[in-house]
Amino acid sequence: QVQLVQSGGGLVQAGGSLTLSCAASDGYFNIYGIYGMGWFRQAPGKEREFVSAIRWSTANTYYADSVLGRFTISRDSAENMVYLQMNSLIPEDTAVYYCANGRPGFGTNINAYQATSYNFWGQGTQVTVSS
Repeated sequence: QVQLVQSGGGLVQAGGSLTLSCAASDGYFNIYGIYGMGWFRQAPGKEREFVSAIRWSTANTYYADSVLGRFTISRDSAENMVYLQMNSLIPEDTAVYYCANGRPGFGTNINAYQATSYNFWGQGTQVTVSS
């Protein structure tokens, strides 16, 4: 099982900030490389939804309208790390956040916004924003 290891998250008041990290440290990535990485979230009783993604080779970024201007995705290609900086958090951002590895073709003939474009997922981390 290819692993993506997440860290960060927690409890924050509305208006606060958090940073999530995701390490693609599995040997699989050293062999096959990374095409792109994404973040999704799932709130209780709701479906998993796209948050943000980044194409690895070009650093092109993608955002859901709900987080545009508040969240920033970035990558450290030397360390195979992806980050999600979340600012101006609101209670509606409360969810379990997942990082995911994009399939080959990511960002070109594969839609970065769809969960089916990702093949490996992190363990999830809780983000709770209090009002």
